[in-house]
Amino acid sequence: MKKVKLSVVLFASLFFASCGSGEGSAENHADNASTEVVAEKTEEVAKHHGQASVQDESSDVNALQLALSNEAFSTLCTAVVECHIEDALVNAGPLTVFAPLNSAFDKLPEGTLQSLLEPEVKTDLTMILKHHVAPANYPIKQLKKEARKERDLYMASGAYLKVTREGDDLFVNGVKILESHKVSNGWVHVIDDVILPK
Repeated sequence: MKKVKLSVVLFASLFFASCGSGEGSAENHADNASTEVVAEKTEEVAKHHGQASVQDESSDVNALQLALSNEAFSTLCTAVVECHIEDALVNAGPLTVFAPLNSAFDKLPEGTLQSLLEPEVKTDLTMILKHHVAPANYPIKQLKKEARKERDLYMASGAYLKVTREGDDLFVNGVKILESHKVSNGWVHVIDDVILPK
């Protein structure tokens, strides 16, 4: 059990959306989505022999399963598979993931993502992914409370992110939360910018 929790904290490095209790669909925000990439990554995960490859159609959807079925996160799927962290995203959690859309990755300087996918710098990409995941349960109600009390969120990267509120909108490190979704292993908050570690 300790091993599973440690792997969640160390590698629960990503960000995905789910179809439960959200305000609209993240697919509406995906201008550059790629069905081919999602299909390819789903096939790669199926070949994987770890926990992520287990087929279970009776349980609620976890973060990884939803990410692989949602074109709005095809870039994210690529990063997950390339960093070999699929198993961490199906662990029990709880996790809170701040999930950038494909369009968020498109905003990075040209060539940034491609260089991060190079084998020699994948540790950098993994650290960026960890920076989007809190090893705790933070539904919107709790995030509002954290913002009101001016408390920061501890992330799997070891850094802290600031949550703020402006009217009805919530921001994490200045990035607006667009949608929120419940998944079987936690919560996913959709964002349209990549939160880079300092």
